[in-house]
Amino acid sequence: MTFEELAKPEVRSQPVYEPGKPIEDVARELGLDPASIIKLASNENPFGASPRALAAARAALNHAELYPDPGCFALRVKLATKWKLTPEQFVIGNGSNEILELLGHAFLRPGDEVVMGNPAFVVYKLVTRLFGATAIEVPLVNHTHDLGSLAAAVTAKTRMVFVPSPNNPSGTTNTEAELLAFARRLPDHVILVFDEAYAEYLEAAPDLRPLIAEGRKVVCLRTFSKIYGLAAMRVGYGYASADLVALLNRVRQPFNVNAIAQAAATAALDDTEFTESCRRKNQAGLQQLAEGFSALGLEFVPSHGNFILVNVGDGADVFGKLQGRGVIVRPMRAYGMPAWLRVTVGTEAQNGRLLAELRSALACESAD
Repeated sequence: MTFEELAKPEVRSQPVYEPGKPIEDVARELGLDPASIIKLASNENPFGASPRALAAARAALNHAELYPDPGCFALRVKLATKWKLTPEQFVIGNGSNEILELLGHAFLRPGDEVVMGNPAFVVYKLVTRLFGATAIEVPLVNHTHDLGSLAAAVTAKTRMVFVPSPNNPSGTTNTEAELLAFARRLPDHVILVFDEAYAEYLEAAPDLRPLIAEGRKVVCLRTFSKIYGLAAMRVGYGYASADLVALLNRVRQPFNVNAIAQAAATAALDDTEFTESCRRKNQAGLQQLAEGFSALGLEFVPSHGNFILVNVGDGADVFGKLQGRGVIVRPMRAYGMPAWLRVTVGTEAQNGRLLAELRSALACESAD
């Protein structure tokens, strides 16, 4: 028998996640100077990483011979202080993606259903399928999660509902009042997974902690990869009831978050000056891109994240032309939006270059 034949059916049918292309790959494939390429494809922080986090990471390297704290104690204590919860209510992951997988390990079985919006972060569907469950996808309305339709899609087979705010790839949000009312409508056998990966870009993010205090089945996920600029270190966290977290820790591998990442994330929580600066610059960048797209006569979705969707007509063609000019963005065909591109907000100079290259690419497209 082949390895393919020996593998579980869920693995054989699992698609491979395709991230934004690295600068080095594009430079090698197209013969470009890496220094001339800008990457606006993966919603990374163009303003770098938290200085406090970097200093803590460098100090942690002095003890690289030691295993990391398996329980991430210092980080959980710092998070508990920030959120006014207990350390036992936090689980730390190798990015918040790992916590999505831990939820699958703990709660999903073949035949279960998981309700999610479409389009939304593709990993929700990948995790669902990996554990033999069925993804029930509910179309967005005006690029926004329709919470009424999500609630209507819940059945006796539903085990989880994924709701992100802001949503990736649309950048849209639901209000706190809408989310609280939605969660309180869910039956007791359903866990609400609230993905807050981009919440720090909001002036006032929805607060679902009252649901946890009420004993409702909800887990909230955050990451240090976005506004804190620690994407390379892969560290995220979830907060929920201590009972739910205890189950996730049973399926979490020991030493899943390295010591350098733990130190950096713990320090980053204190770097409010950096995160506030990034939030303000991101808002300015969103406005710059929105004005630029309007000037080009392009439809776009007003965003609350650090990225923005724009309709360019032929997403694959314009993506290729931009990449040939050293600008990497994200085509949306895999999300069922072949006319659209998702553009990460860059620095003012990067945004300006994107708009200039996009104008040229569109001119070439119309000439073709």
